[in-house]
Amino acid sequence: MNKKRCVAVFILLIILLGILTLGNILLGSVNMSASQILKILSKDTLDTTGYNIIYSIRLPRISAAIMLGGALALSGYLLQTFFSNPIVGPFVLGISSGAKLTVALTMIFLLSKGVKISSMGMVVSAFVGSIAAMGFVLIISFKIKNMSILVVCGIMIGYICSAVTDFAVTFADDSNIINLHNWSLGSLSGMNWQDIKIMTIITLMCLTISVLMSKPIGAYRLGEAYAHSMGVNVMLLRVMMILISSLLAACVTAFAGPVSFVGIAVPHLMKSAFKTTAPAVMIPACFLGGGVITLFCDGVARTVFAPTELSISSVTAVFLVPVVLFIMIKRKENNG
Repeated sequence: MNKKRCVAVFILLIILLGILTLGNILLGSVNMSASQILKILSKDTLDTTGYNIIYSIRLPRISAAIMLGGALALSGYLLQTFFSNPIVGPFVLGISSGAKLTVALTMIFLLSKGVKISSMGMVVSAFVGSIAAMGFVLIISFKIKNMSILVVCGIMIGYICSAVTDFAVTFADDSNIINLHNWSLGSLSGMNWQDIKIMTIITLMCLTISVLMSKPIGAYRLGEAYAHSMGVNVMLLRVMMILISSLLAACVTAFAGPVSFVGIAVPHLMKSAFKTTAPAVMIPACFLGGGVITLFCDGVARTVFAPTELSISSVTAVFLVPVVLFIMIKRKENNG
């Protein structure tokens, strides 16, 4: 592992994050100049509209993109490590779709009763769905050892969950459909500071636990027998990876709906950039890289056709599907 390269790439990612943050503050349906931003940030202005745009709309959305993008990428890395497969992720395995289904059903039920679901309630509901979908995938993995078939089964589970979600949304009340439409397509709009507080606590907690598990994960990557010989409790490690990856995917789906391909592509982009697979580097790198890429894609989603906003999943698909295809082709070539 080249330490100088790792430090340089981390610095580059932080610089990119800063540039994208500034760009996302400046650009939108209402463009602002740097001087306006400085006046608003220093509170040297009576422009309450500009203040609300920055503090109530753009900054929460930027924070959400960084946190949720990092959560997705870390979830993808843990799943790829767990299954020893480079093309799995929460979206592909149907975990995000399972979370989407339970959140949609919960929202429809509670909204029909006139009850507004809390942010934490959405996370819990999404976690139940993600764990259920993960359970189906694990049951299949015990029966089928071929990883390609496992991925196809995960995609089928995702389609089933999405189909049931569509049925539920179709027969929901009109007011419920309006609330669910943007969310079900994948969107970071409408974030508030309470949402940011909850997602930050969850994602940083999962990131911290993952960093603490980096040594056991490194041993696990070299094989279960080797991990056992190093004193790693493999069963506990596998359970922790399932719980953390599911909770991260649930958190993303609860707040932003399904966001595609970030969980698959970012770990590979980080491996290529850092030239290492060491978990101690890859875990923070995936989190930071996921934040950078999701922030970039969200900026594109809300500015390219402003004031019309694109689904963030559509943008991530356009930019990251070529990466996934390249990974699959490269893997096929390496396997002969």
